[in-house]
Amino acid sequence: MVKVIGICGSPRKNGNTEILLREALDAAEEAGAETELVRLAGLDINPCRACDSCKKTGECAIEDDLNRVVELAASAHGIIIGSPVYFGSVTAQTKMFMDRTRPLRSEFRLANRVGGAVTVGGSRNGGQETACRDIHSFFLIHEAAVVGNASPTAHYGGTGVGGAKGESADDMTGIETARNLGRRVALLAARIHG
Repeated sequence: MVKVIGICGSPRKNGNTEILLREALDAAEEAGAETELVRLAGLDINPCRACDSCKKTGECAIEDDLNRVVELAASAHGIIIGSPVYFGSVTAQTKMFMDRTRPLRSEFRLANRVGGAVTVGGSRNGGQETACRDIHSFFLIHEAAVVGNASPTAHYGGTGVGGAKGESADDMTGIETARNLGRRVALLAARIHG
């Protein structure tokens, strides 16, 4: 059985991004994957310091909660990163996670993992695609396989709308795209790693 993890980069617990990320993980589970949700909110996380220690040791010198999340990502077959849109990109929490995976890149430990993005903006055209692009670039640099959501919508990934907490629960388009993405991540991961 393949494992798909969802990493929620929202600073808000149980918010709009988490709602859609859970939809994606539910669909991945229905497609046969084991799933796990990881919230970055509330964790002790710090940005990369560019100390280059990881180049020598293969491990990050910073001792905080991100090391566990990075290793969890390395052990998964599929990874879905969810982030609210902040000024057309991902949150600082999401970016810290991505930057801190640098130790994994030395041996390309995320190669052939299946990656996807779930993003939520304040309006339908609120920067979701540019935030998805940033997540896709992260996966491509790690030599992961990137998927979007499936037809008939065929977007960059799960793209939802929500301002006030909980609004994305009523965004049927966002839910559909998130579920399609989760299903595709699980199915491709099973093809590659099954």
